[in-house]
Amino acid sequence: MVKINELTHYTQQLMQVTRFKDYCPNGLQVEGKSEIKKIVTGVTASMALLEAAKKANADLILVHHGYFWRNESPVISGIKRKRIAFLLKHNLNLLAYHLPLDAHPELGNNVQFGRVLGLEAASYLGDDNLVAYAELESAVSLSEFGSYLAGKLGRIPMVIGPAGKLIKKVAWCTGAAQGYMELAIASGVDVFVSGEVSEQTTHQAMESDVAYISAGHHVTERYGVQALGVHLAQRFDLAHEFIDIYNPV
Repeated sequence: MVKINELTHYTQQLMQVTRFKDYCPNGLQVEGKSEIKKIVTGVTASMALLEAAKKANADLILVHHGYFWRNESPVISGIKRKRIAFLLKHNLNLLAYHLPLDAHPELGNNVQFGRVLGLEAASYLGDDNLVAYAELESAVSLSEFGSYLAGKLGRIPMVIGPAGKLIKKVAWCTGAAQGYMELAIASGVDVFVSGEVSEQTTHQAMESDVAYISAGHHVTERYGVQALGVHLAQRFDLAHEFIDIYNPV
């Protein structure tokens, strides 16, 4: 058992929150009970996750995608009202970390996603260490690399580029990071892997000779929050359960 204030203070320091200019508040977003015995982790604080966490007897819900995003309406109505009302009714804490969880050097989405693929980041590209880079031991075709990702993730990715293109230099950033495609091109990699894809990404890939793989926003960001949940559970002797709410995107 741990007090919520102690846990959140520790996690704020661990995640180095002050380093980031983010699109949402990082840390405790909705306060619930003061004592924590069980953490449930998930990617997004959807109603389905909240309900599943309640059934699992959670005291704290830890997610990557929480609430109160920049430029959204501050009015608490509709879906937002139902979610917050549910948390308050059941005295559940909601803790969310966005960019700090993407970039953490040990527990972050990019590091953990790379490890799922058998890749250890040799360096990082761009600001805040948000784009990881590694080289394969030997080159493989784009088609083979895409099939390898499918086997590791349990999902068929969208692969853009010539099937026979040889892949050795790999860059990746989880989630909706297709905007880093220009950085990947400038860095001279063979393929850039992220979660989502935009209309222009296809043209960038075909005209630059840098392949692009959209592996899924949700599926690429399942791993950091699990690693953080396990870490906190071990640190404070808590129960932990990851609940994966299916999302095709």
